[in-house]
Amino acid sequence: MAIAKMYGQCLLKALNKEVNLGNGATGLKLMLCTSAYVPNQETHIYKNSITNEVVGTGYTSGGIAISSVTVAYDGSTNTITVDGADITLANSTITARFGIIYDSTSGVATTMPLIAYIDFETDQISSNGSFIITFDANGIFTVATA
Repeated sequence: MAIAKMYGQCLLKALNKEVNLGNGATGLKLMLCTSAYVPNQETHIYKNSITNEVVGTGYTSGGIAISSVTVAYDGSTNTITVDGADITLANSTITARFGIIYDSTSGVATTMPLIAYIDFETDQISSNGSFIITFDANGIFTVATA
C-alpha cells in the first residue's frame, strides 16, 4: 500500500493544536471514498470538504477509528513517522479508491482537520468479505524534518 499524502494544512493544524498526532492519539479516523472523489491537498482542509464517501454493508458513515497510533523520530533519516494498526472491515460489500485520514475529535465536520489521504490506485472491492487496509510498512506517513 502506498504511503499517505498529507493535506497541505495538516502540520499547521497540528501546531495550532487542532490535530493530535501524538502517541496513543484517539479521534483519528479513516474514511473511505469512491473514485469520484478528487483529492486537493491545498483546498481540502476539513472533513466537510470530502465528497463521495463509500456506502455499503459493513462500512459506517464517517469511517473507522485508527487504533494504536504511534509517532517515532529517526535521527539517521531526520524523519518523523506516524503509524497505526491496520484495519479490517469484516463481512463488507464496498468499493473504495481513497482512504481519508482525519481527526474527528471536534465532532463537527467543519472543524475536523484532514491529515492525509491514501490513493489505492485502483478500486478496492469486497463482496461479503473482508475489506483490509494495510498501512505501509514504513508507517502511514512520514515527515522530513531537515
